[in-house]
Amino acid sequence: MDKIRLGRTNLHVTRLGWGSIPIQRVSEAEAVAVVKAVVEMGVDLLDTARGYTTSEARIGLALKNLSHPVILSSKSPVRTEKIYDEVRLSLKNLQVKKIPIYHLHNVSKMEEYEKVMGPGGAYEGLLKARDEGLIDHLGFTSHNLDVMERALRDDHFAVVMACYSFLELDAARRIFPLARAKDVGVLLMKPFSGGVIEKAGPALKYVLSTPDVVPIPGSESVEKARENWRIFAEGAPLSAEEQTYIDTLQRELRQQFCRRCDYCQPCSQEINIQMLMGLKSIVKRFGSGADAPAWIQALAEKARSCTECGECLPRCPYQLPIPELIKKNLEFYDSLRK
Repeated sequence: MDKIRLGRTNLHVTRLGWGSIPIQRVSEAEAVAVVKAVVEMGVDLLDTARGYTTSEARIGLALKNLSHPVILSSKSPVRTEKIYDEVRLSLKNLQVKKIPIYHLHNVSKMEEYEKVMGPGGAYEGLLKARDEGLIDHLGFTSHNLDVMERALRDDHFAVVMACYSFLELDAARRIFPLARAKDVGVLLMKPFSGGVIEKAGPALKYVLSTPDVVPIPGSESVEKARENWRIFAEGAPLSAEEQTYIDTLQRELRQQFCRRCDYCQPCSQEINIQMLMGLKSIVKRFGSGADAPAWIQALAEKARSCTECGECLPRCPYQLPIPELIKKNLEFYDSLRK
């Protein structure tokens, strides 16, 4: 299988990576089976994170008895130099001595960027980890393209991870050309827009039509992992039927799909609007029952304080009816908990 160079890292990776969020919601045995299947198929870049609960440890278990070489990517939301301790925890969970790529996770506000890059910030912690040989390359993930552009222009990272799908197109215009100019590798999260896109063929074919980027779709079952790999390996172009599906979804969701730009903030009721707008996707990934993370219920409960004041409406560059969508997402969440 052909590989591409991941920017200045000089790592050569298969064009299809894998993300580990979904293996949190299955049993340990099922998770280990998925990881083994993914690697044995030929995927060689596996992405995880400190925030993905059990996923690091499950990847570590799966890789323990595999001889296939893989490139691990992990990340942490810690904003201070204490991220160094997070790196050491990741190493322990993954049962490895070095992690090739370690990211600052979801730095999506400019003030957060200033903090992580300033004295005592997380960037310094990652530099220490790299100096000690615990990691090889520094990465940066964000849901905010303004912040990611800033990170690329400042040129401190070898890899970035951006949201991109046929519903979320702006990275192709704002991020990819700049990353190529800086020789920065690009990983793509959310190729299915967090589960909004249900058909794998159109989703993966669309993002794979962009050169020099590596999508990292997740899978919670061996069957789903094999389907994604088959689509990638066949290398077929979009069919007329698949293009119609894309056109239809783009038209239908134009004023429903949140691109997570955060321009709607701040909310006077302190509601995390972009997280709430993605509640359906969050529930798909993390669940909504008694075993679901407590922050999901807290997110939903906080959203009930929405007064429909409308302050967020003129700030949204996509003219989304935010209060109406908040209400619909809460109705969906409540329907699952009855």
